[in-house]
Amino acid sequence: MLSNGHAGFGRRSGETDWPQGQHRAPGPPHLDLSGRIIDLMRVSALAAADPLLVAAVAYVRTETFFATGDLASASRLLMAAADDLSADLSASASSAAAFGALHMRAAVVAGRAGKPDAAWDHLGEAHRAARQVPEGVYFGTAFGPASVRIHELAVAVELGDSPAAVERAASWHPPSHLPAERRSHYYIDLARAQLRLGHHQDAYLGLEAARRVAPQHVREHPQVRQTLSALLRTHGSPDDRLSELAAWARAR
Repeated sequence: MLSNGHAGFGRRSGETDWPQGQHRAPGPPHLDLSGRIIDLMRVSALAAADPLLVAAVAYVRTETFFATGDLASASRLLMAAADDLSADLSASASSAAAFGALHMRAAVVAGRAGKPDAAWDHLGEAHRAARQVPEGVYFGTAFGPASVRIHELAVAVELGDSPAAVERAASWHPPSHLPAERRSHYYIDLARAQLRLGHHQDAYLGLEAARRVAPQHVREHPQVRQTLSALLRTHGSPDDRLSELAAWARAR
């Protein structure tokens, strides 16, 4: 997998029915550039006939479906990739990690689509795979028990179950050996849950914790801006710390 502690996996060699440019996300230029890079990755992975590389592309490509809101296509792509790996889980730690990461990401897709049963089923598969491998970075993506736990929080938030999300986070913090971006996303999701519960100070502290871990990731993250904007609207006269953080993240 590639980049940020989230990266990717896809289909078998020879399945080339993905339309060129289908994954290009509308919006800022960096999203279009990302789509072009993912297309190059897809072509290279298919040419290599390596299911782990193809799986990595499927994982990364999900970001473009998040951007466009096409969650059904995201789910289909992830499950096609996972099905290609399901018979080989015992072959290597990389195979098990790829399979688990695909289900981990599919759980977030299902959560965002409002499908709780599917989301928790995917997390169950991710837990099963995580029992076979130590926490580590496989093909560029972090996977293991701690990564799955972070995604449990993300799924609870996506499903709107903020009390469960906060309860899951009450006595646990991401270990320092995880990639910074993965750890920062945990605090971003926790801040979103705290905001929905009306715990505004805790929401602010969560975003500050995320900034300390991975400042560039936090500054560019749309959910950070959304959370900060909501906090600003809630406080007619926000204190200096909240105002500074919002200005730094370009939130209004």
